[in-house]
Amino acid sequence: MTSVLYDAPGPKARARSRMFSIIGGVLIAAGLVWLILTLGAPRTTVSGAVQPGMWDPTRWDIFNDLEVWRSLGRGALATLQMAGVAAVLAIVLGVLFSFGRASETAWIRIPTTVILEFFRGMPVLLMMLFILLVFSTGAFMAGVAALAVYNGAIIGEALRAGIRSLPRGQREAGLAIGLTPTQTRFRIEFPQAFRQMLPIIIAQLIVLLKDTSLAYVLGYSELLRVGVNNLSSFFGNRYAFSLFFVVLAIYLAMNLLLSWIARRVARSTGPRAGKPTATNLAALGSTTLTDQPLQGSTSAGAASGGAEAEGRGDARGH
Repeated sequence: MTSVLYDAPGPKARARSRMFSIIGGVLIAAGLVWLILTLGAPRTTVSGAVQPGMWDPTRWDIFNDLEVWRSLGRGALATLQMAGVAAVLAIVLGVLFSFGRASETAWIRIPTTVILEFFRGMPVLLMMLFILLVFSTGAFMAGVAALAVYNGAIIGEALRAGIRSLPRGQREAGLAIGLTPTQTRFRIEFPQAFRQMLPIIIAQLIVLLKDTSLAYVLGYSELLRVGVNNLSSFFGNRYAFSLFFVVLAIYLAMNLLLSWIARRVARSTGPRAGKPTATNLAALGSTTLTDQPLQGSTSAGAASGGAEAEGRGDARGH
């Protein structure tokens, strides 16, 4: 399959690209090895004391304590709890924002546009602090509200773009069969736009999960605060790096799991190769309905023509 954007690379270009890839991989591997060795080397403080390297077993012995893992588990559960509630509210707000933004009524569309631009331009941390100080909510509600509003605005814009990318025939077909504009939006346009924008929505939910770490400033006992602040203060700075490393690994595990779920959902809900989509079926149906009268009239014309010829032959015979 050829590309219309650039010519297919020749043998020299492929060899050059392979060489650059190998050199880049070697440089990256060398950088990782240097980083690991540097972190593992002993360090001398200003007072002359020698500190063991970051990979020394004495910096990791606290993880033999089950209570440490319980504390980290409670922090991860608090992070997932905030992310889960905020994700549900963000999707609901995103749907409402998309309908308001795409409304044909000016007094609905213009205020919604102003609100969306305001929320999209405000930093999430500043919004958390604003909600906490002005409305005197708890740390959990301030974090959930800020994450839901900000990410709901982003999701709403994605859904609006998905609705606008649909062919106009989808809406016209819904109105032609007697549906109201609102019913057409809910029953025809929105399901297709949601499926089309599902990867973007789930990617934004991953960003939401990572942004829960901003609740650290509010005093909410999420994973980052429990691991880096509470446990590090309790056990001392000697274990700061090891706790940071474990918290980072837990965040990566949660994000990779959510990314894997996103890919599975996108693969299972997307159009399958070799199977006609709803648009193609509609086009096929219209083509068939259009062609059938033509074929029928042609067959009828051929049959009538044959009957006339046979009648003329019989008349000549008589």
